Amino acid sequence: MSNQNLNNPPKKKEEGLVKTAKMIYFLNLVSLVIGITSIVAVVMAYIYKTDDNPQWINSHFRWQIRTFWIGFIAGFISVLLCIILIGYLLLIGLLVWWIIRNVKGLKWLSEQKPVENVTTYFF
Repeated sequence: MSNQNLNNPPKKKEEGLVKTAKMIYFLNLVSLVIGITSIVAVVMAYIYKTDDNPQWINSHFRWQIRTFWIGFIAGFISVLLCIILIGYLLLIGLLVWWIIRNVKGLKWLSEQKPVENVTTYFF
């Protein structure tokens, strides 16, 4: 019985981290309508990404953090380029990129798999 109690807390912690990671993905998707939620999401990802988490969950937090910063920089550059009209096309591409990255992350999370290539800029 004591073995069961010892094994239960890490399982509950992992379940809580999975729910948190899932909430961060949803906050990122909601940010397409309410932009501030992506800032809340990246702050949460920084807070919950710790060394004592399972590696596969930390890969999701790292993916979420990278998605925010890459999207932020690409969005800034796209807005600047709107002056010469190409920025509008880049913003549409960024929108598609943002959705794909978050949906793929949700898929991997629901399968309890790590992100395949955390360091990629694409999908």
